[in-house]
Order: sequence, then C-alpha cells, then structure tokens
Amino acid sequence: MNIYDVSKKANVSIATVSRVLNGNPNVSDKTRAKVLEVMDELGYTPNVFARGLGLNTIHTIGIMCSDSSDLYLADAIYYLERDLRANGYDVILCCTGYELETKQKYFDLLCSKRVDAIILAGSKFVEMRPKDNAYLLDGAKNIPIMLLNGFLEGHNIYSTVCDDLAATYDAATQLIQSGQRKILYLYTSTSYSGGNKLKGYQNALADAGICLGAEYVRQCAKDITAAKELLLSLHAQGLEFDAVLASSDNLAAGAVKFAHGLNIRIPDQLSVIGYNNSILARCTEPELTSVDSKVEALCTTTVNTLMGVFNGMNVPSRTTIAADLIKRATTNF
Repeated sequence: MNIYDVSKKANVSIATVSRVLNGNPNVSDKTRAKVLEVMDELGYTPNVFARGLGLNTIHTIGIMCSDSSDLYLADAIYYLERDLRANGYDVILCCTGYELETKQKYFDLLCSKRVDAIILAGSKFVEMRPKDNAYLLDGAKNIPIMLLNGFLEGHNIYSTVCDDLAATYDAATQLIQSGQRKILYLYTSTSYSGGNKLKGYQNALADAGICLGAEYVRQCAKDITAAKELLLSLHAQGLEFDAVLASSDNLAAGAVKFAHGLNIRIPDQLSVIGYNNSILARCTEPELTSVDSKVEALCTTTVNTLMGVFNGMNVPSRTTIAADLIKRATTNF
C-alpha cells in the first residue's frame, strides 16, 4: 500500500495526498477528511523518512550513548525519550561504545537518516584532542548538537551540565568537617565530567590545607568488584584512609563491600560517598550517601533547550544545574 493507491481511491492527485500528509493548509477540509478516510480504510501508514523529504523534518531525534547498560545513561535515555515523545518527536538510539571511529560512524549514520538533531548523552563524546571533535563541529553546521553533561564550544552546539566540580568540592568538604583527613578518591574516567569531579576533590583538600600524595587518587573500572579488589590491594599495601569519595555509586558500593569483608565499621571507621544517587545507593547496607547529579533535570532541560532552538528562540549555549548531596548512613555528618 502506497501513496499512489491512496490517490487513486480518493480520486485526488498525488500532490494533494502529499499536502495532506505534510499538514499543508492549502487543502480544503472536505478533501482532507476524504483523504484521511481513505488512508484509514486502506490501512496506509506514511513512511516517516519519505515524508520528511517534503517537510525538511522527520520529527525524529538521534540519541548517542556509549553504553546503555550504564545505570546513569539508562536513566538518561529513558528521560530523554519520554520528554521528546511528549513534544511529538521519535527517537533513534545508537550505543556507540568508546572508540572514536565507532562514534563517528554512528554520528554519520544518524545524519544520513536526516534526523532533526542529535543528543550526545554522557561526557564521553568530547575528546581531549580538538581535532577529534571536528566531526561534531562539522555536523553542527546542519543540525543542532545537544550535549548532556558534556561541553564543547561551537556554533549550533548546546550543553547542559551538572556542576560536578562544586558537587565533589562540597562532598569532600563535608567529610573534612566531620573529621576525615585521609580521603581516598576513586574515579572512572578523565572525561569533561570526570575532570571536574577530580578538580572539586583536589580544591577542597587544598582549601582545607590537606596535602595527600598521588596514591590517594586512583582510577578504577566502573565495577563493584573491581573497586573492592582495588581497595583490598591498597589496604594490603598499608595505605591508610578514613573515607572514600567515588565518582560513581558502583565504586562506592565496592568500598562498602571492601569494608564488610574486613569488618571495618561504616561510618565509624570509614565514610563513603558515591555519585549519581542511583538505585545502587539504596541497595547497599548501610545505604550510600551519594551526590544526586540531577539526571532527570539535565534531560528535561536539554529537550526544552532543543525545542527552543527549533522555535527560533534565543537559548543559552550552556546551562549548568546544581547537584544535591543526599545524606544516608555511610557518612556521619
């Protein structure tokens, strides 16, 4: 069943059917009703991509994420899709992994589908070398590029970010004020977000006059068991720490398991703070104090900004949202 069948059955031109599909006002109500009735009778569903050729829009947004199994990104995809659907837009999701070549491949694929915009969920899409971001800058010449918790300066590129630096600064400061001095920092990546989190921790220690060696900053895979094993290794080597501040709840949950294994009391002997306030924060025993990075607010703001771009409004190229520290049983402040 195609547009030609609808045209023949309704006894109108193909151009008239096309105008009805595209919402063109230059069609009488009587003719429009007749064409829609025939479409319903024949069970005709227009091809969204073919329709978009005439409208210069297919009402579809591309979303790229590195790993949809990641709790933070899974939540982000849900909220983005929900808010885009509420605004009348469909979604094409691409899970890219972390290799630059694959990211570029999926970006080009979405562009070839003539999507109306592309949302990059997570901070792993902005590369350290400027030349590796050239494909994003080039793509932004044709469609809006939205960064969710990542930042890249460029025309038609819009970023919505959590204030990760202030969040970890506040978390580390509260640990210090509650008596912790040997705060171990665990992180997963050196992305834009990851770099800001690390800087917040370092600034808090510096402002408190605390000087810790490089051994107190450790990179670890975003995995509960990997974090537990790392802490067991550091403990066996004689590294003393009275608190763990982690860049994700996965790592913080590993710290809780480490403490349980050695009968270290939480929070009396070891304080633990996670990040993202994910479901993991409520699954540990005791429950995790965690930074709420406001993923839902980030997603809603990203979609609202995009709708503003589509409507020709003057929207900011960068929006920053403050995080909250959700205090639970792994800290004593």
